[in-house]
Amino acid sequence: MNTDVVTLERHIAARPRAVFSFFAEPDKWLAWMGKDGEFAFEPGGAYRTNVTGDNIAEGQFIEIDPPKRLAFTWGWAEGGGMAVPPGSSTVEITLEPVGEGTLLRLAHRGLPSPEACAAHAEWWTHYVRRLVVWAEGGDPGPDDWT
Repeated sequence: MNTDVVTLERHIAARPRAVFSFFAEPDKWLAWMGKDGEFAFEPGGAYRTNVTGDNIAEGQFIEIDPPKRLAFTWGWAEGGGMAVPPGSSTVEITLEPVGEGTLLRLAHRGLPSPEACAAHAEWWTHYVRRLVVWAEGGDPGPDDWT
């Protein structure tokens, strides 16, 4: 069993291109996760996002292959509740067309401890739930974690 990885799968009733836009456009990214941020959506481009007001994530984009795949480094510049420095872990998102929708697979690798995995599993479950609602044309309302 791999203890340094969080995995998550969700079916989304939206095409991959529509789902991918929530990872490639700042306003859409911030709709589902974050209060504000700066993003350079290109391989090697940096991002820094104030996720909840007390937690600032930052990293770099490694791969951007619309509308199929996105990979970026991840870590907490501030907050986050544990020692996961920026660039110390990697998030991979794949989007697979399934019928009229999309299967989103998320793998967050390189987390330093079982506690970090548990916290990030809770984190990604919360935020991917919000992403699904937006991508399917809904509005999840204000993020109650901010």
